[in-house]
Amino acid sequence: MEPVIIIGLLILGVGASFLGSLFGIGGGIIYIPFLTIVFGLSPSEAAAISLIGILATSAGAGAYYAEHGISNIRLGLYLEIGTTIGAIAGAIISAYVEDWFLSVFFIVFMLFNAARMAFGHGKDCGDEGPDHEFTVYDPKSGKTLGYDLKRKGIGSATCVVAGLYSSMTGVGGGVIKVPVMNSIMGVPMKAATSTSSYMIGITAFSGSIIYLINGTILLDYAVLVAIGSFLGMLVGTRVSAHLDTSSIKKYFSIVLVASATSVLLKLMGVL
Repeated sequence: MEPVIIIGLLILGVGASFLGSLFGIGGGIIYIPFLTIVFGLSPSEAAAISLIGILATSAGAGAYYAEHGISNIRLGLYLEIGTTIGAIAGAIISAYVEDWFLSVFFIVFMLFNAARMAFGHGKDCGDEGPDHEFTVYDPKSGKTLGYDLKRKGIGSATCVVAGLYSSMTGVGGGVIKVPVMNSIMGVPMKAATSTSSYMIGITAFSGSIIYLINGTILLDYAVLVAIGSFLGMLVGTRVSAHLDTSSIKKYFSIVLVASATSVLLKLMGVL
């Protein structure tokens, strides 16, 4: 393998994992276009390596956030049930449902939540009062906030849609799960992004096993991306600890607009 490719894969892993661990989105929206357009891989090869990168990111970020009391493991497992159901359903019905329908839903949903986060007042969910169902520690402020889950049914149902869309289009479900947890279920932003980081690892592990059995994974590419992903995760998790809620929301709104734009361009045949 040429040195330029080695360096490029390491940089790709670092960049995608940095954003993935910071915002809980996995990084698939970065891996897929770069691996296919820049490195010339097939869609299936790119998807397989993307899952390896996401798995490396989630393994490290999930452990870090859980150790520091930021992620909500119980909530993640609960919502992952709906995501898994959606992913299975997406694999089954992908041949019968028009992609444009879910793409339009995704674009509208992303832009709506991007506007809410970008033009909100920065106030996050949770407070320091007693008697809350869950707590999250915020390293930036040094405070422990309590919060209660709201609209669990709606949140779970929307995660089914996240799994459905992710399975049918290859776009990671984190960009749906994080706004759902924060805006609909009342989960503080840092808890939402860290819980999503934990959740995407479960999905990525399941998918990567299938690709490994099928022999689709290019091991030399996967190893380099995994190394870069681990390094990017180390930086992303530490940066996240020093960002306040309003900053995370504003930056995440940019990620949502970028995700919606990429799907729109793909729908129009540009990508």
